[in-house]
Amino acid sequence: MIKNRIDLIDYVSMISPTQAKFVFRKPKLSYISNIYVLPFDRNVWISLGALIALMTVALFILTKWEIIKMRHLKEKDSTYINQTTSIGNIFFLTVIAVCQQASMVLPSSIPGRVATVFLLISLMFIYVSYSANIVALIQSSSSNIQTLEDLLNSRITLGVDDTVYSRFYFPNAKDPIRKAIYEKKIASQGKTGGFLEFNEGLKKLRAGIFAFHMELGPGYKAIGEQFTEDERCGLQEIDFLNTIDPWYAIQKNSSYKELLKIGLRLIRESGIQQRENNLIYTKKPRCSLKNVFLSVSLVDCYPLILLLIGGIITSFFVFFSELYFNYKSATTNMNHVIFIKEAQN
Repeated sequence: MIKNRIDLIDYVSMISPTQAKFVFRKPKLSYISNIYVLPFDRNVWISLGALIALMTVALFILTKWEIIKMRHLKEKDSTYINQTTSIGNIFFLTVIAVCQQASMVLPSSIPGRVATVFLLISLMFIYVSYSANIVALIQSSSSNIQTLEDLLNSRITLGVDDTVYSRFYFPNAKDPIRKAIYEKKIASQGKTGGFLEFNEGLKKLRAGIFAFHMELGPGYKAIGEQFTEDERCGLQEIDFLNTIDPWYAIQKNSSYKELLKIGLRLIRESGIQQRENNLIYTKKPRCSLKNVFLSVSLVDCYPLILLLIGGIITSFFVFFSELYFNYKSATTNMNHVIFIKEAQN
């Protein structure tokens, strides 16, 4: 039902409640945001940083106190003193505790050991809570895509069922967001222009990270027959055309208008229309699974891979920097020795 047809035809009655929408599987939460910063609230992260800073300072003070005590008592064992006299070594010890790793050095005094045990116990509970939340978040799907604007700004690829009305409505969209969706995410897809055959669009929809604009009745029928139970869960719809259900149309000012209108209303009131629609148009499949298992992919590990690569690059940079400065220092000392010998001669 569009304005251009009002002067030519009469709309008699709505006969079939069918619509066409973008249908897509909810993307994994890790595809939308970094799940490794989501387990804790911002205040918890701040509190954790404050705890690490406080315990680093406390262990540093206790270590210095141990050094003074050992010197005062003229202790001969200075292994621990040589390894943990700097704030950097104490901070590294705290980072090891955060990562739940073993440390080769521990404070020897009772106050230092009490502080270390308190740090390890606190971080153990934080580590358990963080790990449990990460497991839950990896298995979660995102519900952030609710509007056409969200769909436009997402990384989801779009496709449209190649029908006559799709070829008409999408290029003639006037709304800025709808127009941007067509130009940026549909028309820019090469030769096909984002218009796909029905079965091809379903294959991409099943693979995920793809939204397919199709008629819901036959689309959900094919989904119910081809998709597995876990693939049918998490389906979401977004309306693009923003049109009402189709109506039965006849010639303008036709003498059969009242007869058809009365007959179609009788069919609707008797329940025949509803029965036929239920037989022909398939509704959205229900998800009977309470827990859907999602395998871990590279998208979930992407932030960790970046962290690992960054750490490797940083370690090589520090390594070569140390080699350079050691070489410069050795060259300077050698030149100094040569200068002294020449001066003595």
